[in-house]
Amino acid sequence: MGNQGGKRPLEGIRVLELGSLIAGPFATRLFADFGAEVIKVESSEGDPLRTWGRISPSGSSWWWHVQSRNKKLIGVDLRQSQGQQIILDLIPKVDVIIENFRPGRLAQWGLSYEVVSEINPEIVYVSVSGFGQTGPYRERPGFGNIAESMGGLRYVTGFPDRPPLRVGVSLGDEVAALYAAIGALLALLQRERSDVRRGDHVDVALTEAVFSLTEGSVTEYIHTGAIQERSGNQLHRTAPTNIYPTREGRWIAIGANSPTTFPRLLRAMNRRDLEGDARYADNLSRVRHAEELDDLIVAWTSERSMGELLNVLTDAEVPAGPVMNVRDIANDEQFRQRDMIVEVPSAQLGSVSMPGVVPKLANHPGSIVHDGQELGHDTNYVLKTLLGFEDARVDQLRAAGVIA
Repeated sequence: MGNQGGKRPLEGIRVLELGSLIAGPFATRLFADFGAEVIKVESSEGDPLRTWGRISPSGSSWWWHVQSRNKKLIGVDLRQSQGQQIILDLIPKVDVIIENFRPGRLAQWGLSYEVVSEINPEIVYVSVSGFGQTGPYRERPGFGNIAESMGGLRYVTGFPDRPPLRVGVSLGDEVAALYAAIGALLALLQRERSDVRRGDHVDVALTEAVFSLTEGSVTEYIHTGAIQERSGNQLHRTAPTNIYPTREGRWIAIGANSPTTFPRLLRAMNRRDLEGDARYADNLSRVRHAEELDDLIVAWTSERSMGELLNVLTDAEVPAGPVMNVRDIANDEQFRQRDMIVEVPSAQLGSVSMPGVVPKLANHPGSIVHDGQELGHDTNYVLKTLLGFEDARVDQLRAAGVIA
């Protein structure tokens, strides 16, 4: 397994995860990768992610084993008052809460930011929701597909003669998770810098996280009235940048849209006759003639194999790469050598292959100690070691269905 040997930068930080599925748990996974002690709270039914996708021999999805790696898992019924009290007992012992319930749900259970920050003023409380904690849509349920649609991403994804298209992964949730992690780290840094160690309430909306990715589109609309439309694999702002067919039926991505790379592409294509062509003299001209320019590139790439194209383009210093499926990635030497495909110890399965840690830190790297484990794996540790509960009390809570 990669990324071993150094002290991880978030060791000593304890995070309480109150959430399920993707956005909140993905954010806490980033904390866990870099050494934070993450305590994930599940209901007695378990996180629904345990049933999403292909199921491993453990009975949980393979995705679960990735998403919940490095975490301590406790089962607590937050609908019961005794379950709510367990969380309140934990509040003085944690630095960060990351939750992705619908706004108002935790308040109904007596676990709002206002209540929690009274108990522990230093706590950083991160709320991830569809539309944020304020505004007229705050109480609406919101998943990633809604956010990708309302945040403008799906409208511009796909081809102009076809319906809007989703990206093949849960991009809205995962972008929101990145903002949640960044927001928590910002609040922790500010807390450490301040004379008064005060935490903060970080509010992340999935729709806003997606909208933040739409580059200059809203500025262009407000100032020019232009609405960006679907353009397939072309970009309307720069050219040439697209995917092109190879002789064996694969696809190669080529990006030669800068003033220095475009002439190098022409030389690689043996088309120096086009270097003085006014149609391709600058980026704006190339954008206006993007379709005919792509036709020229297609005629060139379709007569050559992927290996030949990569060799020629790499030698010419033109950015290029194959469109890769997951099998290609799993066997790619670049991903392998950078520890992006790692074998992780698993108490249930022996070992599990999964994506490695991002980003790479030279002196204080992240690492993966274990995969996601069974429901309630660490309930006894948390209740007995962290909270000091006696065996009899733990047994009573388990018998009453408060804990798993």
